[in-house]
Amino acid sequence: MLRTGRCFFCASLLLLLWLPAHAGNQKEEALADGVRMALSRAISDSRPPKPDFIDIDERLSYLRWLGDMSDRLVRRIPDRQSRLEFLQTLWYEARRAGLDPALVLGLIQVESAFRKYAISHVGAHGYMQVMPFWTRVIGDGDRSKLFQMQTNLRYGCSILRMYLDMEKGDYYLALGRYNGSRGRPEYPNAVRAAWRSWEHRP
Repeated sequence: MLRTGRCFFCASLLLLLWLPAHAGNQKEEALADGVRMALSRAISDSRPPKPDFIDIDERLSYLRWLGDMSDRLVRRIPDRQSRLEFLQTLWYEARRAGLDPALVLGLIQVESAFRKYAISHVGAHGYMQVMPFWTRVIGDGDRSKLFQMQTNLRYGCSILRMYLDMEKGDYYLALGRYNGSRGRPEYPNAVRAAWRSWEHRP
C-alpha cells in the first residue's frame, strides 16, 4: 500500500513537471532590417549580468528588491542560489531592455509558471516562452539555447521591448502581440494582474 502511494506521488510529480506551458503563438513577422539588426545586437551581447549602481542608495534599493523577491519566490524556486541567480539576471535583463522587473516576473508567471524547461503546445521554450523561430531570425539558429536562463530572459525582454516600441508604449497591444493574441483581453489582463502582484513595496 505504501509502495503504491509512493508510485502515485512520483507519477503525479513527474506529470506536474512536464505539463505543457500555456503560452500563445508568437507570430513570425517581417521585420525591417534595422529592427532585426538591433535585436540581433541586443541578444548577442555576452557580458554577464553585473549591475552598475550610481550610488549607495540605488544599490541598497536593489538589495531590498532582491531580498523581497527572493522571499516571494521560495515556493517556486526552492534552491536559494538558483533563485538569486535567476532574480539577478532577470533584474539586469529587464532594466537593460527598459522594462519593469515586476512586469517580466508577471509575464513569466503567466507564461511558464517559472519553469525553466517549459515547452508550450505550440513549441515556445523556457521561462519567457520564446518561439524557436527567433533563434533563426536574430540568433545563431540554436534553439536549445532558449533553455539557458540568461539567453531566454534576454530574448524575451528584447522581443517584448520591440513590441512595446512597435505599439508606441501600449502594453495591452504589446502583450497581446507577445502572446500571439493581439486585440484579445485575456492575456494582457492576466499579465497585468500578475505584474501588480510582483511590485516591490519598500
